[in-house]
Amino acid sequence: MNRRILAVLAALALTAAGCGSDAASEPAGTAPAGTGWTDSIAGTVTVFAAASLTESFTSLAAKFEAIHPGIHVTLNFGASSALALQITQGAPADVFASASAKNMTQVIDAKAATDSTTFARNVLEIAVPPANPAGVTGVADLARSGVKVALCQSQVPCGATAAKVFDKAGVTVKPVTLEPDVKAALIKVETKEVDAAVVYLTDVRAAGAKVKGIPIPDALNASTDYPIAALAKAGNPDGAQAFVDYVLSATGRDVLAAAGFAAP
Repeated sequence: MNRRILAVLAALALTAAGCGSDAASEPAGTAPAGTGWTDSIAGTVTVFAAASLTESFTSLAAKFEAIHPGIHVTLNFGASSALALQITQGAPADVFASASAKNMTQVIDAKAATDSTTFARNVLEIAVPPANPAGVTGVADLARSGVKVALCQSQVPCGATAAKVFDKAGVTVKPVTLEPDVKAALIKVETKEVDAAVVYLTDVRAAGAKVKGIPIPDALNASTDYPIAALAKAGNPDGAQAFVDYVLSATGRDVLAAAGFAAP
């Protein structure tokens, strides 16, 4: 066999290997044009998701719809505790993404889901107005007399996680308002109704220049895991599983990381 034939065979082998690698990296639901490929995923996928996932899941839903032209994603954001209750009481949904393993366990125990996968982790941060009129520099300042603080309600994941931070810091914080979810607590800061709120790092990042973030030291901070599940009574089980898989994909990880979420 001469050198020219050997060179051609080597080139063909490299091309085949490269094509295999590209195919493996393609997101679900995509294929080269002109191949006759069709997407079997269609209909509406209703996703119940923690309020802190608003920005990242809105982005992921748009990307998911782009690669599945027959799909429409309906997003319902709220406190994980409230969403879990709605699901266990029969609210029609295909996917649940929780900001707390506890609330996901409630759904699984009620047979509304078989299992779940943790896809992200979040930590807390103190949000203050840009000018920080109360001079808040850390967790201890939240217990000062005259400092108006907004917290999430105790049954809501951001409220339960904040309680862990206060316990570690050995402080008692008396909020002027208890909000139904993390976005509601953040709005109190954005509108300057309070001096500070304890919210997720991702929410501070999403708010941009509307608030200023005061980091909580690792020794005092607390984290919460985010599990996701396709629901047992999903009206669109194929679409539900496809969306869950997309959140768990490389694209999902990139979008979540850009929003400030940590890997589980």
